[in-house]
Amino acid sequence: MTEHSNAPASANKRLIGWCIYLVILCGAFALYLRELTAFAAHSQVHSYILLIPLVTAYLIYIRWKHLSRELSSSWGYALLSAAAGIGALLASQYFIDLGQNDYVTLIALSFFCFVIAGIFLFLGNKWARSAMFPLFFLAFMIPLPEAAVDLLENASKEASAEVANWLFLISGTPFLRNGTLFQLPGITITVAKECSGIRSSLVLVITSLLAANMFLHTTWRRALLVCAVIPLGLLRNGFRVLVISLLCVHIGPDMINSVIHRRGGPVFFALSLVPLFAMLWLFRRQELKRQDETARSASIAPPVQAA
Repeated sequence: MTEHSNAPASANKRLIGWCIYLVILCGAFALYLRELTAFAAHSQVHSYILLIPLVTAYLIYIRWKHLSRELSSSWGYALLSAAAGIGALLASQYFIDLGQNDYVTLIALSFFCFVIAGIFLFLGNKWARSAMFPLFFLAFMIPLPEAAVDLLENASKEASAEVANWLFLISGTPFLRNGTLFQLPGITITVAKECSGIRSSLVLVITSLLAANMFLHTTWRRALLVCAVIPLGLLRNGFRVLVISLLCVHIGPDMINSVIHRRGGPVFFALSLVPLFAMLWLFRRQELKRQDETARSASIAPPVQAA
């Protein structure tokens, strides 16, 4: 009786200890987190990371009743995570030739590792496994290294130029192509790194992961929804190149400096969400239909007679 009554009190102490740990950790990283926030606010790629901690907190909140109540201390995982955090923090201070992007990446990685260390220390391995997706999602607060950003931008640029090439052919627009350069009547357009839409593509990936985890239950449907983001992102980029090019051809070359080109990214991003959410709706409907059929079959099944 005593052990059972003390269990909730022990769990509450662990939760309070975890909250105090997070407050102390945020205070210790206050200057670093300020640099991370300033970097994200002015970044053309990583501005989305400002929302990641808030979304993670919301995910934990709505799943709180379903998370493990068996709290403990997993010292091995906690020490391993803390060691990784210390290593990332030391690397950010002693590699003086780091660019700002890579410096902030190491800082965010260090903070993330210390957050995970606190979870293992106060809540334990079972709780961490029950909250696996929110903790995985929190990792998106770590900016991609500069080399990874360059690689993705170049790959997206080349692929977007290929998609634009096919769209020009389908539209019947006369053009000559040399790599990522397109010669059109009255204007020459180059698909530059800025046209790669890497930030929109990353946000699309994050959105698809979040939607798949929250609304779908079958693994293959989740995977298919997330994988559909890549062709959708490339199609969006190619369609944007096509629209701007046709405006320049049929209205005038000055359209290259229009609002559609300079500020039209959110509009094309919203358009790419339409097929994504249509896919999500279709998959969700299929799952609900399957659940109804299963429930109906169970309700009309004949009772099993005892021998």
